[in-house]
Amino acid sequence: MTVFGKASIAQLEKAGAFENLKIIPDKAEIVPEEKKSFWRENFSVLISLMLIIVGYSFQFNYGEESLQAIVSFLGAILIGGYSLFKSGLKNLIRLDFDMRALMTIAIIGAAIIGEWSEGAIVVILFAISEVLERYSMDKARASIRSLMDIAPKEALIRRNGQEFMVSVNEIEVGDIMVVKPGQKLAMDGEVISGFSSVNQAAITGESVPADKHPGDEVFAGTLNGEGLIEVKITKLVDDTTIAKIIHLVEEAQAEKAPSQAFVDRFAKYYTPVIILVAALVAVLPPLLFGADWSEWVYQGLAVLVVGCPCALVISTPVSIVTAIGNAAKNGVLVKGGVHLEEMGMLKAVAFDKTGTLTKGIPAVTDYKVLSSQDPKELLSVIAALEDKSQHPLAASIVRKAESDKINYKEMIIEGFSSVTGKGIKGTVEGMNYYIGSPKYLETVLSGGIPSEVRTEISALQSSGKTVMAVGNEVELLALISVADEVRETSKAVISRLHELGIEKTIMLTGDNSGTAHAIGKQAGVSDIESELLPADKLAFIKTLQKNHGKVAMVGDGINDAPALAAATVGVAMGGAGTDTALETADIALMADDLQKLPFTIKLSRKTLTIIKQNITFAIGVKLLALLLVIPGWLTLWIAIFADMGATLIVTLNGLRLLKVKDK
Repeated sequence: MTVFGKASIAQLEKAGAFENLKIIPDKAEIVPEEKKSFWRENFSVLISLMLIIVGYSFQFNYGEESLQAIVSFLGAILIGGYSLFKSGLKNLIRLDFDMRALMTIAIIGAAIIGEWSEGAIVVILFAISEVLERYSMDKARASIRSLMDIAPKEALIRRNGQEFMVSVNEIEVGDIMVVKPGQKLAMDGEVISGFSSVNQAAITGESVPADKHPGDEVFAGTLNGEGLIEVKITKLVDDTTIAKIIHLVEEAQAEKAPSQAFVDRFAKYYTPVIILVAALVAVLPPLLFGADWSEWVYQGLAVLVVGCPCALVISTPVSIVTAIGNAAKNGVLVKGGVHLEEMGMLKAVAFDKTGTLTKGIPAVTDYKVLSSQDPKELLSVIAALEDKSQHPLAASIVRKAESDKINYKEMIIEGFSSVTGKGIKGTVEGMNYYIGSPKYLETVLSGGIPSEVRTEISALQSSGKTVMAVGNEVELLALISVADEVRETSKAVISRLHELGIEKTIMLTGDNSGTAHAIGKQAGVSDIESELLPADKLAFIKTLQKNHGKVAMVGDGINDAPALAAATVGVAMGGAGTDTALETADIALMADDLQKLPFTIKLSRKTLTIIKQNITFAIGVKLLALLLVIPGWLTLWIAIFADMGATLIVTLNGLRLLKVKDK
């Protein structure tokens, strides 16, 4: 057995059992836990629910006081509430009046007055909340594991003229890592040989793959493109950028403790006061004034019954469960009531750019022919050449040709070649064509690019577009601009958020300032922050929280994970989002539909309003009923009516959340 200091792993896990903690030795391989089936995991909850249904069936057929109904409800209470009673009774003994103690009192009170069905309903509501809590904790652990799997566990290293696979834990600073086309980088380093375009959206959030030449920095977890590169290792595995992101996520999750619910705080005072008042009502009049013991014990029992906090206990969960169910039907996954409540208190919303405000897929935005050639014929030549290229931007031109129904596949290309870091060239029907960066075409054209065209290129680039030039040795034939397009719904969503009273909408991106401001202006956000790494996004979110309080972060990438975890509410774009962003976030928009964001805020605010109404009503009814003790008018029947009536009303009020529409 592995031992840490004087404590074994088993002992450490036992100490952390209350928080469901698991101990994993540093750098040890994580073995996936055995996945239990849904039925096995929630067996007691399902049995309890079945017994409640059976109990109501007996009640309907044989009456409320039938033995069969009572036994069924009692079975549901004992099976579904075992863990609740176990901790609730311990807390009562320690005089720690938390939510579990409060609910234990509620169920005992229901049993005393013979309201077995009410006690069973309280138990099942609590059991369902425990299932949701366990699910959230499992997902939180899984998010860290998925982060750890982003970078490969071994790499091809060259030492002393020989190449062999080495575990990342054994790689040293100064080693040479050989990265083939299509492989992920296992370590951070500096390119010393070769050229390639590297998709590093996972780290920087850049929408377009970055060209890497000798001397450029590369990151673990990024994806190499079409070229073979050799990388000199500059950091050990624990110091890589991806390792730092993992650390940032862990820190952010540790900092974000759920705010203690009002009912929990209230219960610490409410429950002992009710118990004390009930005892005093039962004992003081007979002792001090010689009153009838049976009459005042009855009054004390009535106080205990009316004080039974069933309506108060149900007031919040019934609203939360209803709202979460409504959200799910509308394509929004909410991972807990705390997150739903906090959505309604937001003052600022930060957005990642790529894949969130934009589509995340480069597309042709401009195609301008500068020669006398037919635009469709020229596009067919360009698409045929780009179809042979492996550059990520080539696919956007091919998609453009296909959407315009241009036939390019039958075009015969001769002498095709890729010019490293510059572009491509090939011959079609005896004419040479060159496609690539404007700098590349400057070297090809005999007279260079005309000044008026250079001005046009600069204007396109300053608006955040990547420009490709097409030409031959004699003339410039066309300009093609490619950019990550803004989602059609982004501007309307930002406008709606401002209408809802959100003070700030901020776009955070790893892209350059020109691209960022062009996209931000189209989307209509109030603020733009560019050239940010994950640590910068995290720092900005923390600053935003200091200035505005409740802040949401909406993102989809691994690079957004620390910011998603640190924000008051992290919102992931579900379909396009990485597993890490999805698991780290508190709310997921399952259909990648940003329009669900204003709906979720609207639903949250309505939920908060109904919760406040329910709590106020539940406490108000109790106080009114307790006032009847003074003239001695409080009877067990009034107590039962007040308790059951309040419970029914707060439940029906909570169900109004089903009517909140996605409009």
